[in-house]
Amino acid sequence: MNILVALDDSEPAWDALEYALSEYPAADLTLLHVVNPYDVGYGEAAHFGAGTVVDEKRDEADELFATARERAADHEGSVTTETVVGAPAREVVDYAAENAIDHVIVGSHGRSGVSRVLLGSVAETVTRRAPVPVTVVR
Repeated sequence: MNILVALDDSEPAWDALEYALSEYPAADLTLLHVVNPYDVGYGEAAHFGAGTVVDEKRDEADELFATARERAADHEGSVTTETVVGAPAREVVDYAAENAIDHVIVGSHGRSGVSRVLLGSVAETVTRRAPVPVTVVR
C-alpha cells in the first residue's frame, strides 16, 4: 500500500505522520511538503526575491524531512520524501492522482466557524477532491 502523508511543521501534521506509522507499519510512505509561494510575505519576496525565498523554504523542508526520517526510523516500509511548489490542497490532490497513491493522510488544523469559512481548509479540500480515501487526523 502506498500512502501519502502531507507534512508541514505543525502539530496536526506530525500527528498525521505518527498515525500513518502506527496504523500502516509496513506501508510505503511518501511524505509530501508543499512550499506555498503565495504564503511568502511581501517583505521577504521584495528584499530577497521570490525565487530565493522558495529555495529557502525548500531547505527548511529538508530539515523537516530529516526529523520525519528520525521518527520513522523503525518503519518497516519505505519512506520517501517529495517537495513541490504550489497551493497546498491542489498539490496534495494532484500528487495523489498522478502517482500510485492508495490513501492520503493529512492533519487537521481544527478551524471552525468564521475562520474556516474565510480561510478555507486544506484538509477539507483534499478530502473533497482526492481520488483516493483520505484520513484526517485531529
